Amino acid sequence: MKIIGLSGSQVGSKTRTAMEVTLKAIKEKYPETETILIDLADYKLEFSDGRNYLDYEGDTGYVTKTLMEADAIVIGTPIFQASIPGTLKNIFDLLPVNAFRDKVVSMLVTAGSPKHYLVADHQIKPILAYMKAQIVQTYVFIEEKDFRQKEIINNDVLFRIDRLAEDTVVLTETFAKIRADKEAEYDF
Repeated sequence: MKIIGLSGSQVGSKTRTAMEVTLKAIKEKYPETETILIDLADYKLEFSDGRNYLDYEGDTGYVTKTLMEADAIVIGTPIFQASIPGTLKNIFDLLPVNAFRDKVVSMLVTAGSPKHYLVADHQIKPILAYMKAQIVQTYVFIEEKDFRQKEIINNDVLFRIDRLAEDTVVLTETFAKIRADKEAEYDF
């Protein structure tokens, strides 16, 4: 199983920190799982111009192809001005409409205040549903007060991250088994 952690911003460190903790939790509990962190701050991405994702080269090609090859994706995003960053929206625009079909997608959100709690429900989930993702319904919301010196200090948040990691893997395994059983019915 291949799980990609997508840190969806070019600035800041909190989302990346949370993504690292999440991928570590997955790796510790499910060591056979391949995990890859894609932090958009580390890549120079082109803006979507309507081309097929396979036609992009360099960093843009690497990021889009890696996401398409994943069995599951954990999307981490900060909230800026009550919205997701443009860099994350650009990733969605670079991918085909069915990009997340047969993929489990879970989320964690970092924000400066609890006022932004519903951004994931109102902005990210509709995009993921449109792109045919199997969405882990609960997500982890992490406020600025839960961090100190690039470390998560709130034990409740760490517990919720462990649960998100487990839900992501279990749902991915479950959907893979359902698909395999369904395909076996066709006998060819």
